[in-house]
Amino acid sequence: MRDRLLKAVAVLRIVVLLNSVGINLYRFDTFRSPAVGVAAIAALVLWTAVAIWAYAEERRRTAPLLIGDLAVACGLILVSPVLKGDELRATVPGFMVMGALIAWAICWRTWGGLIAAAALSTCDIAVRDTFTQSNYGNVFLLMIGGPIIGYMCEQLYSSAARRDRAERAAAAAAERTRLARAVHDGVLQVLALVQRRGAELGGDLGDLGRMAGEQESALRALIRSQDALSETDTPQGRATTGDLAGRLQRWESQPAPRTQVSGPSGAVPLPAGVVEEVDAVVGQCLSNIRHHVGADAPAWVLVEDVGSTVLVTVRDAGPGIPEGRLAAAADEGRLGVAESICGRMRDLGGEARVTTGSWGTEWELEIPRRAEP
Repeated sequence: MRDRLLKAVAVLRIVVLLNSVGINLYRFDTFRSPAVGVAAIAALVLWTAVAIWAYAEERRRTAPLLIGDLAVACGLILVSPVLKGDELRATVPGFMVMGALIAWAICWRTWGGLIAAAALSTCDIAVRDTFTQSNYGNVFLLMIGGPIIGYMCEQLYSSAARRDRAERAAAAAAERTRLARAVHDGVLQVLALVQRRGAELGGDLGDLGRMAGEQESALRALIRSQDALSETDTPQGRATTGDLAGRLQRWESQPAPRTQVSGPSGAVPLPAGVVEEVDAVVGQCLSNIRHHVGADAPAWVLVEDVGSTVLVTVRDAGPGIPEGRLAAAADEGRLGVAESICGRMRDLGGEARVTTGSWGTEWELEIPRRAEP
């Protein structure tokens, strides 16, 4: 959006440059000398070329460029009496100052347009011997136009952001629907079959069937929550908060592994979506402990609120992870660590770090306060 607006300003700069050059040539005799007139016109052309080039790329649109653009416009106004003499009818830049004004409004919105308009108006008034109705009209248009253009740009940016969020939500909903169909046609039917056969056969297979039933229920609940997940992408959904420490306490009641959860005496507030994602990461860590260390293995979860970040540590006393095993699992398409743990933390803007050895494995999850699902 900003790129397109500044490209339009580049065209405007060329138009007002031609206008200013034409007026200065028409009133060339008002310059103190021909050399001064040629130098002034050359300065207008040179700065227009520099400004168009500088604003063309995002990396160059910094505060020094904007300040310099406005300073050149104000400077050309202020030196106009020196270049043209005491009887000043029109400043050297003329309407060229619109380029700097609109650039400030586009980049710094309402306040940018207001500040630029005030600076240009002050300089224009300062070089006038008498304040005429025409001068008043110019100042009035500057003071009204700058803030209005800035406000309109602000509304455009806000509308574009809402449109982008809506498009992302629609794309995510369509993808979830597609995945839900695929999961229903394959995974859910297999889990349901395992649950029925396990219940019929009993014994260890009965336990396997029970676990398959639990996973089927969880997966169906996840599919049914598509609409709720879409709502969390709105500002209202992101504003809902949850207590991470309280949420993680539920893992103590799970039969395997034997988990002890410790945390601050008070709540650890984070956006509700972030709490859900971190809880899922901790669940995956505990699931790995259950499968690779043992159902009766002890596990410890520690929650620390350190202000700008929240740290969650998940530790076990197992044999550790063999060197290269995580990379090999990712290459084989096993996504438990690569996506369910590291991927989720990366999406939250945080980080998952693992330390392992013969003493066990420790996952440290760092969640920034600004994290959003």
